[in-house]
Amino acid sequence: MCRLFGLHAGSRPVRATFWLLDAPDSLSEQSRREPDGAGIGSFDADGGARVSKRPLAAWEDHAFAREARQLLSTTFLAHVRYASTGAHTMVNTHPFEQDGRLFAHNGAFHGLDRLDARLGELGVTGLVQGQTDSERLFALITAETRRATGDVAEGIARAVGWIAAELPVLALNIIVTTATDLWALRYPATHPLYILERDPAAEPAPAAPLDARSHRIRSRSTELSAVRSVLFATEPMNHNPGWRPLSPGELVHVGPDLAVACTFPFPDQPAYPLTLADLEPSAAASQMS
Repeated sequence: MCRLFGLHAGSRPVRATFWLLDAPDSLSEQSRREPDGAGIGSFDADGGARVSKRPLAAWEDHAFAREARQLLSTTFLAHVRYASTGAHTMVNTHPFEQDGRLFAHNGAFHGLDRLDARLGELGVTGLVQGQTDSERLFALITAETRRATGDVAEGIARAVGWIAAELPVLALNIIVTTATDLWALRYPATHPLYILERDPAAEPAPAAPLDARSHRIRSRSTELSAVRSVLFATEPMNHNPGWRPLSPGELVHVGPDLAVACTFPFPDQPAYPLTLADLEPSAAASQMS
């Protein structure tokens, strides 16, 4: 399944080195887990969003093995895509940018024709450049955030609430970020999403550099060794015992001062829950661990 990674470093920009798509060890692994795209989102000194991404298909073989970038930002968002809808193209690759915010999604849902009609009613069809359910979900969040006069949490609650009530849903795990704030949602219980509130003052001295890694994404930062940060990931990325899974339906907001607030604005289950058996074989494969 797709991998999400978000990091909030507080008010001071820090430098992080990212490696995306650490290659699986064997061709058999590659055949089961072929990356369809990878991207990193960050923000420049003026708060402007910037995205570095590219579609990576199986035919590119070892070209997707490892990619390193040096970035300076207060927040970061990384995503590795395993496509369930949409071709392996740049326009379908996460993260997406709308209204100066960045977004990435892990999951799947049906009813895109109904969602397209809803986007048309809200006048935001032009925000969707590709074919993915993810970009459409982001467009709905953007539309509802505009209607909520810029309240992103309210925009997420309205958008996800509408989809949960109206469309068949497998999973809607998302991360939305600006230069100053980050929101993360796990909904429902289908896929995990973890949070780590990292406080070097509580760790044994001397403080070690941040070194967070999974099979797909790795982030390393010496600058974060002595300052607080908050991380989100599809799976725990190091041995820090502070990683905890978000509860199903938990929407987390991390503010500029790294204060963490959690709410539960959604029903326990969507009205029309999907299972892997309800998906096309290729889509089901993209949602497996």
